[in-house]
Amino acid sequence: MVFPMVMLKLADWLLYKILANSYYKAATKVRNHGFFQRNLSFKSPQYPSVTKCSLTNKVSQTLVLDIHGCLLRSKSFFPFFMLVAFEGGSILRALFLLLSCSFLWVLDFELQLRVMIFITFCGLRLKDMDNVSRAVLPKFYLENLNLNVYEVLASASNRLVFTSLPKVMVEGFLKDYLSVHTVKGTELHTIGKYYTGLVSGSGLLVKHRALKEFCGEKMPDVGIGISTLADQLFISLCKEAYVVTKEDNKSCANSIMPRDKYPKPLVFHDGRLAFLPTPLATLSMFMWFPLGIILAIFRLFVGIFLPYKLAILLGTSSGIRLKIKGQISSKKSQKNTKGVLYVCTHRTLLDPVFLSTLLGKPLTAVTYSLSKMSEFLSPIKTVRLTRDRAQDSETMQKLLSEGDLVVCPEGTTCREPYLLRFSSLFAELADEIVPVAVNTNVTMFYGTTASGLKCLDPIFFLMNPKLCYSIHILPKVPKRLTVAGGKSSHEVANYIQKQLADALGFQCTTLTRRDKYLMLAGNEGVVQDRTNK
Repeated sequence: MVFPMVMLKLADWLLYKILANSYYKAATKVRNHGFFQRNLSFKSPQYPSVTKCSLTNKVSQTLVLDIHGCLLRSKSFFPFFMLVAFEGGSILRALFLLLSCSFLWVLDFELQLRVMIFITFCGLRLKDMDNVSRAVLPKFYLENLNLNVYEVLASASNRLVFTSLPKVMVEGFLKDYLSVHTVKGTELHTIGKYYTGLVSGSGLLVKHRALKEFCGEKMPDVGIGISTLADQLFISLCKEAYVVTKEDNKSCANSIMPRDKYPKPLVFHDGRLAFLPTPLATLSMFMWFPLGIILAIFRLFVGIFLPYKLAILLGTSSGIRLKIKGQISSKKSQKNTKGVLYVCTHRTLLDPVFLSTLLGKPLTAVTYSLSKMSEFLSPIKTVRLTRDRAQDSETMQKLLSEGDLVVCPEGTTCREPYLLRFSSLFAELADEIVPVAVNTNVTMFYGTTASGLKCLDPIFFLMNPKLCYSIHILPKVPKRLTVAGGKSSHEVANYIQKQLADALGFQCTTLTRRDKYLMLAGNEGVVQDRTNK
C-alpha cells in the first residue's frame, strides 16, 4: 500500500509544480475582475498567542494540548523516532529510518507517521521500548520543552494530552515529569512481547474526535495548539483557545526551558547518543562512524603503549582537550608508609587512566564491576572489589601499602551535574587523601551505559570527534579532617563530596548506584559484565 501511495503523491507533486503557477495567475485575474465577493472568502479563526494566556485563576481548570509542535519546540518528531530506533533497536534499524527520509517528504503527515512507526517498531521488544521511554527520551523531551507552553500547563490542575503519536513514546514522560493526568495517543499493535509496527484497529488518533469522546458535552477550559486546520478543530472545542506561533518558536531565549526550571531534576539518563538525532545530524553520525572506530583504536593504542608525555601530545592532537587545574604533586608524609589515596568523581571508566597519565606515573584503580574487555585494555592495574566491606577493606589496605590508589566512591558514573552519595569505606583506609574533581564533555557518543554492552563503553567514548577531560586536583585533605583527626568516616566522605561538588559547580545528592539502576535498567546493577561502574 505504501509504494502506490508514494507514486501517487509524487505524481500529484509534479502536476502541482507544472500547473500551479498558471492556475494561480488565472485565479488572480478572476478575483481581480470581481467574480468572487471578498466577504465570501473563508478565513480561519485568529487565536491569540500562547504568550497572551494568563497564568492566574487556572488552578481548577482543565487544559488540553498536543505534545507535537506544541509542548515541544521541535517541529519534527523524526529525532524521537530515531532515538527509539537507535537506542531500543539497532544501528541497522536507525539506518533504515534515516534512508526513509528520501521519500517521507512527499507523504502527508498521516502516512509519514505510519511509515516511521512501522520502521521503528516492527519487531521491537516491548521491554526495549520501556527502557527507552524511561531512561532515554525524557532527557531530550526536557531539553525541547517550550517554556511558555509549560508554564500554562503547570498552572492548570487537570492536564490532558491528545496526540496522534504512539502513546508508548510520550505517556511515561508526560505522567512522570509533567504530572499529566490523562494521555490519549495512537495505540500500537503487538504480538506477544513484540510490536508488529502497525497501529491498532482504531487507527491513528484523531484529536478533535478523541476529545469529543472523552469530554462529551463538557467543554475543556483551555486548549493549546498550532496554526493548522486539525489543531484549530481541536482547540475550537475549548472555552479558551491559544496557539503556538512561529514567532513564539523563533524567540528561543524566551521559549527554551532552563535546567533550574525543570519540573523534575534530571539526574540519570541512558543511551549512547549525546545529540538530538535530526536527519542531518544522524547522517553526519553515520558518515563519521567508520572514521570514529579508527580514531578510537588510535587513541587506545596511544594510551596503552606510548610513554605519558608522548601519549598526551598525540592524544591532544587527535581531538582530546585536556583541562588541568591544581598542583600535580604526590609527595607523602615521611611518617606515612602508605600510598596516596586519590578520591575522584566518576564520569567515565577512563577517569583513573587520565589521572595516571597526567600525573605521569602508574596508579592502581579499584572497581566494583568491570567488563573483561575493559580490564584487558586498561593501561593501569585494576582490581575488582567484592561488595563485602571487610574483604574490600583488606584488599584496599594491601594495595595502599604497595603504592598510590585511585577510588571513585560514587560507585557508578553520573552524566549530569550531580554527585551521588560517597561510600565511606575509603575514609577508613588512609590519612593522606587527595580529592580530584573530574568532568567530561562529549559531542556525539556517551561512554557510559546502564542497560547496554559495557564492554563498548571505552570505544564509544573515544569515538567522539572531540572530547574534553577536565581534572582539578584539590589540596590534600588536612589531617584534622580525616579519621585520624577524630572525624567519622561518614563525615570525611560527606566533606570530600561537598568539596568536589563546589569545585565542579555540581549539586550533592544522597542517590546511590542502586537508585540509578532501578530507574534506568530495572535492576540493582549487580549483573556481571552488564552493569555500569
